[in-house]
Amino acid sequence: MRPNARFVKQGKDFWAHVRSVSESVGYTLRGKGAVKVPSIGEIADALRARSLGSRHVADGRGRPTDYGRILEAYFKHRADVLNTIVEPQLMDAAHARKLFKRLSSQYRPRPEDIPWNKQKGEKKAPAFLTAIVNMIVRAHCAGENCEFDPRSLTTFTRDGKPLRTLARRVDGAFPGVVNPVAVWEVKEYYYTTTFGSRVADGVYESLLDGMELEELREHEGVHVEHYLMVDAHYTWWQCGRSYLCRIIDMLHMGYVDEVLFGYEVVERLPLIVRNWVKALRARSSGRTPPDNRLVRHNVP
Repeated sequence: MRPNARFVKQGKDFWAHVRSVSESVGYTLRGKGAVKVPSIGEIADALRARSLGSRHVADGRGRPTDYGRILEAYFKHRADVLNTIVEPQLMDAAHARKLFKRLSSQYRPRPEDIPWNKQKGEKKAPAFLTAIVNMIVRAHCAGENCEFDPRSLTTFTRDGKPLRTLARRVDGAFPGVVNPVAVWEVKEYYYTTTFGSRVADGVYESLLDGMELEELREHEGVHVEHYLMVDAHYTWWQCGRSYLCRIIDMLHMGYVDEVLFGYEVVERLPLIVRNWVKALRARSSGRTPPDNRLVRHNVP
């Protein structure tokens, strides 16, 4: 899923409104298994409850201003994509296992491309989503190098010297962790029975990566594609819909270029990887500036 262009250009104050209102009115409809769309009245009430002004979102008669209409539209968009598009894409462990086996027969992966989860006993199994991602990237990277389990921090250089080094290790980098074209994170939690702090931390880790990459882009003109891939229907949908809302917010804030939910990796990732290859070869041929100063490439 890529962001809706209407909301990408909103300022940081817009996202301050989204977060404040979401916290006050709630992200979900309790007991109905759906994401909430606050009315303009609820938006205004949420601001007033924080002793904040509300006339910029609704006039004295409760009619939305232009700013209020954009907020309403975004909350509706967020709920629509999560309720109708994201939820059906999320898989449980049985579905992911079946897909993993099918793609293994198709792609014949290398053993080193199949990581295992950290569970014990009958839950011990391949890390299904990560393995699926690795298989698809390997199959469509046209023989280019790729690091599926980086053991060092991602670094960007200029004139042969470090320009920026990210604070965290990413889950994958193409073609490598030095001046990558793309980096990604995988968050799969098939056997988690509650939405605990470890899962929440995974969202904030991707946010940190996105903020560092935003700073790199804005101050140095260096862009790297940043992807987030998540799965596990029970964990994310039954327990963590509010964090799915945060992920959609993060997508539209520009901290991640695309989020792939569950089965969506099969549908979208091959095309995405082929675009990485095109960008890498354009850079190698000298059609783009050195040291990863790429013109951002479009992925439809």
